[in-house]
Amino acid sequence: MSGFFHYLAANPYILLFLTVGGAVWLGRQSVGGYGLGMVASAIIIGCGLSVWASSYGAKLELNNFTKSMFYYLFMYGVGLRVGPSFVNSLGGDGLKFTGLAVVSCVIGLLLVVAGARIFDLPAGAAGGMLAGSQTMSAAIGSAEEAVNSGVVKLAAGTTAEQVSSMIALSYGITYIWGTVGIILITKYLPTWWGVDARKAAQRYEVEHGVASGDTPALSAWMPAAIRAYRLENTLWAGRTVGMLLEENPEYRVVNVVRDGQRLELSDDLTLALGDIIALGGRRETMTDKMGLVGPEVSDRLALDIPLDQAEILVTNRDMLKLTRSEMRHLPDVNQVQVTKLERGGVPLPIGSDTKLQRMDIVTVVGLKDAVGRVGALFGRVVRPSTATDLFTLSVGMVLGFLIGAIQFPAFGASVGLGNAGGLLVSGVIISSLASRLRFFGNTPNAARNILEDLGLVVFVAIVGINAGNSLLAQLTGVLALKIFIVGFVACSIPPVIVWMIGYHVFKMNPAVLMGGVAGARSHSGPCREAAVEIQSNVPWIGFPVAYAVSGVLLTVFGYFAMVLAQ
Repeated sequence: MSGFFHYLAANPYILLFLTVGGAVWLGRQSVGGYGLGMVASAIIIGCGLSVWASSYGAKLELNNFTKSMFYYLFMYGVGLRVGPSFVNSLGGDGLKFTGLAVVSCVIGLLLVVAGARIFDLPAGAAGGMLAGSQTMSAAIGSAEEAVNSGVVKLAAGTTAEQVSSMIALSYGITYIWGTVGIILITKYLPTWWGVDARKAAQRYEVEHGVASGDTPALSAWMPAAIRAYRLENTLWAGRTVGMLLEENPEYRVVNVVRDGQRLELSDDLTLALGDIIALGGRRETMTDKMGLVGPEVSDRLALDIPLDQAEILVTNRDMLKLTRSEMRHLPDVNQVQVTKLERGGVPLPIGSDTKLQRMDIVTVVGLKDAVGRVGALFGRVVRPSTATDLFTLSVGMVLGFLIGAIQFPAFGASVGLGNAGGLLVSGVIISSLASRLRFFGNTPNAARNILEDLGLVVFVAIVGINAGNSLLAQLTGVLALKIFIVGFVACSIPPVIVWMIGYHVFKMNPAVLMGGVAGARSHSGPCREAAVEIQSNVPWIGFPVAYAVSGVLLTVFGYFAMVLAQ
């Protein structure tokens, strides 16, 4: 093994991606449905390899420039993801969920700082405990940023490497309960309050027309339909397409076939007996007037109509006031089917009175011209591109570093967001502008996911590898117990307070509030478990806004945890 570890020490890139690959594999494993995830696994495998290697006299260490570079890409990617949703959360109904997220994050920060001071924990513990107890791995980077920027003054004899090791150690100790605890707490909060969340979800589904959690992912039901009829009703022979639609506005003529040839459609086209007419409309309207034209036929030429699928970016403020029921009466809307609604990158259940927000992404399928007109009515049709605007990426990164360099006096020193916080803000700005203008800054979801996933796991892997060199020298049973206690309290108390505020003050539906509690901790796991527990999609309604806000706050709070705890 000695030769193997010395080989890894001499080949840092093999070491790095061996750690990353191992972290991805370990992160996929689960016990009783619970797993570490690849980020926490990266800390464990990195530290484990480093400590193991040290027993053979090999020191595993990776370049800090690489570590910082990947973390900065991750932070910019987070800003791109949450940008539009974060901005939209600052108004309307989103303010309630924003408030819940702020309360959760601030209480978590204060508990961690108080615990670090009460137990007189070493430098770095506060940042690691915040990241682990709140399951916000990105806070590790902002905690290290506070040290690297010189805002945190190290005691005599304490090195930056030791602080980094303490951040990683504290994160690892508190992360497991941080993950499992928030899932269990979110799941059983309604029971502790004597509330039947399943019945509350059912009431919400009935009142708001939301599909239940047991709705199949694929269904034969389609709200719109296209059918072909042979014209045998002499009432319409010799009359025009325009006349047919004027008396039957619920329909749309999409094809007319005569003698085996498609005719060019126009309102002036005169219909003749024997024509095959393809009509489109809502499924219920297709059966309301059976025999209007004549018998239904299976004519491939008439029904071979290309459909279009597109994403619509909602920008028209007039549409924000309408419910789903009201939208059905808009022109051409009955010619398209909504297949998905996303808010802040999170799929949102659609109910009969669901109201849109600006920058929502609505995925629709329907006739191409109808999709175009509906897209123009609600905002603009977005055609996904596989190309990434690297120029805007470069501008955004430079802007982020400039924002991070801005400092202001606080806590007896000059404090700023640092590079990481600046890049987060820059990503929010760029994504918000790009989502409105759409002529620059294209970053496909796959590219953004690479920035986030690879950026974070590589950064955390390097933190773990570098931390392992001094980990054993700092770890004691008493210290580990103190860190665990602080992490346990910081994880457990905020969601209970958030629930109390949401339930007693904001009077939220308990099922929706379960999603709000999960979002306030920026963790999708509790929301997913809550949806399974109560067999309903309703918790996801309360998730997106709180998720976006807490993701930004907890990331930045890693920096302030270090500053306040010193």
